[in-house]
Amino acid sequence: MKKQTLGMMISSLRKEKGMTQLELAEKMGVTDKAVSKWERDLSFPDINSIPKLAEIFEISVDELMQVKTETKENISKNKVDGIVDIALKGIGIAMGIAVTVLSVLGELESKSAFIMLGIGLTGVSISLLKDKQAEK
Repeated sequence: MKKQTLGMMISSLRKEKGMTQLELAEKMGVTDKAVSKWERDLSFPDINSIPKLAEIFEISVDELMQVKTETKENISKNKVDGIVDIALKGIGIAMGIAVTVLSVLGELESKSAFIMLGIGLTGVSISLLKDKQAEK
């Protein structure tokens, strides 16, 4: 899910509930101009009113604020994923360099060159596919 600003979040939740800015303002005890400013990220709701806003939208404060708690396991997994990604790209670069150098030196057969380039391209492709899936 794409990260939204608080204003975008308020606007989309209000629209999901079929409320106008005026209706939300009345429930919150503020003016519709205040709600308009929140939704355009020109100002923000008072910190003490955030729980009431979450209650109106029937979501938790964490969901409203888009809080994602990272556990130690998630942090470790992210580090491992980063290392694997670097290794896959490194293999691709290393294979390309090896083929180039060995070809210049005349020490490489065509079959071996294609195998090495295939391994390198596979590593880079896997890395790119992982990046693309992470965007979704």
